[in-house]
Amino acid sequence: MESDIQVSQLEQALVQQAETLAREHHHHAEIARERILSESAEKLKLAGEREVLLAKVEAERLVRRLTQAAETRLAAELDRLRWALTEATLAEMKTAFQKLVQDEPRYLVLLESWLKAAAQALPPGDLVVEVRPEDEKRLAPVWDAITTRATSGRSVALVSHAHPSVGGLRVRLTNNRVQLDQTFEARQTRLADELARVAMERLFASAPDLGTLVHG
Repeated sequence: MESDIQVSQLEQALVQQAETLAREHHHHAEIARERILSESAEKLKLAGEREVLLAKVEAERLVRRLTQAAETRLAAELDRLRWALTEATLAEMKTAFQKLVQDEPRYLVLLESWLKAAAQALPPGDLVVEVRPEDEKRLAPVWDAITTRATSGRSVALVSHAHPSVGGLRVRLTNNRVQLDQTFEARQTRLADELARVAMERLFASAPDLGTLVHG
């Protein structure tokens, strides 16, 4: 009888010990599960942040590429517009000057003013003025009066040249050491940069007067 009691107590002790071990294992398993879930969540968070960061970097790179491409296209379009406006301006100025050449009184006054400016700019010495053949015929009857007013008594020979030109004159010393080209074409070339600047300003509707090409 007593042995049965001892066996029963031993069985109960074993059962209790087993239950305790089971609870401990379950508790440890829950802790491990929570740790694994937490670590997994942190890894997923970090992975997500890396993905977001990579996506932002790629988006910024794409925006830079698109911006650079747009700027390149805009620069090319502005260059095209500037060229078109410059060409249009040159054509307008050439047309205006051709009309001025047909107005003989005004044209002769302009040639006299350009001759005066050249005589003041060139060093002392006898001068030679080259003009178109048709302008030589116009100037010959009034040449002495023009040179007296424009060159302060310097000796000035009038000759014609065969270069294509809308009008104007070319003034040089007789020894050819110095020359000042006051033809329309030469003045236009000297003002090329200014014309380009004006063309760009016209893109923003603020172009200045270009009358200096004819009257300057």
